[in-house]
Amino acid sequence: MNSSGRFFVAVSLFILGSLPLFAADTQPTTAKVLRAGTAASNITPWFGLSINGGMQDHKVRHVHDELHARCLVLDNGETRLGIVVVDSCMVPREVFDQAKQMIQEHTGIAPDHLLMSATHTHSAPAATGVFQSDADEDYQRFLASRIADGVRRAVNNLAPAKIGWGAGQVPDQVFNRRWKMKPGTIGPNPFGETNELVKMNPGVGNPNLIEPAGPTDPEVSVLSIQSADGRPLALLANYSLHYCGGVGSGVISADYFGMFADKIQQLLKVKQADRQDPPFVAMMSNGTSGDINNVNFRGGQEKQPLFGQMRLVADRVAQEVYRVAQQIEHRPWVPLGARQEELKLRVRRPTANELETAREIIARAEGPAMKTLPEIYARETVLLNDYPAEVPLILQALRVGDLGIAAIPCEVFVEIGLEIKERSALKPAFTISLANGYNGYLPTVEHHRLGGYETWRARSSYLEVEAAPKILEAVIRLLAEVRE
Repeated sequence: MNSSGRFFVAVSLFILGSLPLFAADTQPTTAKVLRAGTAASNITPWFGLSINGGMQDHKVRHVHDELHARCLVLDNGETRLGIVVVDSCMVPREVFDQAKQMIQEHTGIAPDHLLMSATHTHSAPAATGVFQSDADEDYQRFLASRIADGVRRAVNNLAPAKIGWGAGQVPDQVFNRRWKMKPGTIGPNPFGETNELVKMNPGVGNPNLIEPAGPTDPEVSVLSIQSADGRPLALLANYSLHYCGGVGSGVISADYFGMFADKIQQLLKVKQADRQDPPFVAMMSNGTSGDINNVNFRGGQEKQPLFGQMRLVADRVAQEVYRVAQQIEHRPWVPLGARQEELKLRVRRPTANELETAREIIARAEGPAMKTLPEIYARETVLLNDYPAEVPLILQALRVGDLGIAAIPCEVFVEIGLEIKERSALKPAFTISLANGYNGYLPTVEHHRLGGYETWRARSSYLEVEAAPKILEAVIRLLAEVRE
């Protein structure tokens, strides 16, 4: 071959090598797809079990409305998350851990990617012992199994989906229940101390009221999931309201949390939600409501019949959530993430003198049930003496797109939730209380100084005084890490 021929071949090979191959150029790009699945497991108890929510024990005698473990699973092809909201007053870590283990064995979802919480209805069977209501071990096993079954069914129902979030305001249904009172009008606490500066639930129209001891959080947060064709698939709301009550003795009810789920289903025009394929599931999680209830102690609220107040709240909140949901832009894919940390905190155990005094009070009680506050808290003192010096608790943060979800296993005071929203690296953000276990009330350090029911040492309030700032900083860190 002469020199001109060799030049022609070299140039031709260079040009061909520079061009992309035809097959590669026309290969379709695989789009990222979000999938979501839902399910609801019935967890209604049998008659005769103890009911959480009061200082005296009551047994299940009637079921007004069924209780459920409402489950949502999200999978973006890279990460899979599970969120469960359980119609229960509080669920201990042991029950949630058992459910998580079963879920991991059958689905592969890691426990730290599962967020499970109780709504805090006060008309549900005891899943953990608090005051004079004790949990039934058979019901605890049943509850763990039904939670696991619900998540497994949600995994089976995974299908292409779209997701979005937003927030509304419902300020007229939340009131701070801790009040500063006129000097000398607060009696001694159950331990005989007279240094209380606030009173919980002081009575409507009490002439000794000065002002609420803290704020409220009127925001209702909304996470909305639709099927690929735009049909409602799931809706998770979060509102910082303790519970409503008004159910009668011995009656089981999911409170406003369950009624909200029914009402939003009606507003979204989802007929026979549990018969859809896949089913539509709505859930209302408890925000930071440790010091918030639905009673206007200044007066002016119309008295409601049984179940009336919870229905009023559910309707009011559902209307606002429906308004917000109509404006949400749903996306076909978002990043997902989870971070979890186990934090050890000290327990406020009784001293030897306090324990001796408590035993003397119990010995004088008529029993077997404790009737007065000093008797009830003396019993709690004795039981707390068996607690370890420190307890571990799970803190968690989830990422859904730009949305941050914090999870704390306590009845969290509203001030803490507001600060999490302000400082979170992910915005918007909200906190689900009573999540992944139960470790009692979480007042701020300042509220411990003020005293009041939520600070009284018992199995319902036993973490160290400095627990709130330690938990807050850990949650803020987790929200920053899950954003990365």
